[in-house]
Amino acid sequence: MIEQAQDVIGYRFNQPDLLAEALTHASSAEGRLNSNERLEFLGDAILGYVICEHLYHTYPELLEGELTKIKSAVVSRKTCAKLSKAMKLQDMLSLGKGMAGRQALPSSVAADVFESVIAAIYLDGGIEPTRQFILYHMGPAIEEARVSSHQQNFKSVLQQFAQKHLPKHPEYAVLDEKGPDHSKSFQVAVQLEEHTFPPAWAASKKQAEQQAALLALTEMGLVTHDDADQPHLIPEEQHAAVADQLLT
Repeated sequence: MIEQAQDVIGYRFNQPDLLAEALTHASSAEGRLNSNERLEFLGDAILGYVICEHLYHTYPELLEGELTKIKSAVVSRKTCAKLSKAMKLQDMLSLGKGMAGRQALPSSVAADVFESVIAAIYLDGGIEPTRQFILYHMGPAIEEARVSSHQQNFKSVLQQFAQKHLPKHPEYAVLDEKGPDHSKSFQVAVQLEEHTFPPAWAASKKQAEQQAALLALTEMGLVTHDDADQPHLIPEEQHAAVADQLLT
């Protein structure tokens, strides 16, 4: 089982006993100190550190709040359990009779073993193989969370695109206002260079700016809409090509 687990994990242990401990559920251990609970505790902290460090260096344009949203989505019990099940780590767990007889293990057990394996790799080989393991398996989840976070803040997406690819930053012009002071609506449009994008109306300037940014992103081709008219940001590797078209 240890050999099979190492093949699945993609790491060869110098101390196989660490992996054996990571795969030992409390229900089958002589005592809880001999189970994977302590490793799970350490692995949770290491996972958080690696993801935070990666986000900090990979997305220097994101604010603390945006980084936190992505981190929270990635470093979650749900994500850890999903990855653990995909790797079938829970099938390699040493379980007591009561747990082994269950048709389906709780998601928390799957999440725990994923974090335990992280700690075992760290104690055996240090931070580099641990970082490689985490980022290899969590890369898609990070990208999904980044796109989801960006789609909630279209101004941020447009600002980051302009910072990376365009000579000037976008500006937001209030074109019109309607209604009494206590209940005004605002019409806002994005202005970039000499081009003014389609305007948007909303009940506040902030909302109007967000909608105007979405309209600008859509016109640029950075955002597409599905059949339900839900916006989707195109992959970041395509942004440079979009910028080239805008600048020609």
